[in-house]
Amino acid sequence: MTRGQRTGALGAGCLFLVLSACGQPAIQPATSACVAPLVPALEVNLYFGREKPGGGEVSDAEWASFVAESVTPRFPAGLTVIDARGQHRDPQGRIGSERTKLMVIVVFDAPAHREKVGAIVEGYRARFGQHGVFRVEQPVCAGG
Repeated sequence: MTRGQRTGALGAGCLFLVLSACGQPAIQPATSACVAPLVPALEVNLYFGREKPGGGEVSDAEWASFVAESVTPRFPAGLTVIDARGQHRDPQGRIGSERTKLMVIVVFDAPAHREKVGAIVEGYRARFGQHGVFRVEQPVCAGG
């Protein structure tokens, strides 16, 4: 094998590895190792900033109304809300800090949850003039 053939074979091997990696998820879920009675599920974390763009803050009463009208009908089995303090960069590049609600929802019907979560996020943005709701999803083992 000539040096050019070795270089070509090496390049083809590297290309194969790169292309095969593209078809794999970046993070392999560990949920296949769930031990009964736990089963594979998806944890969805939503971070809702409470500051309103025009000033003021989403009140406790406004938050409770939002949860009752927009969240509970979509996830009646339950969820958890935690008071937090968040830091973020706004669209103008300024770093800010604000009171935040962290909502944790565990779903067993992935990916059917996507539309429901999307409606909650868009509903909050529209109702309170937010530029976004931060969202994190991760595979978990769950059961109760």
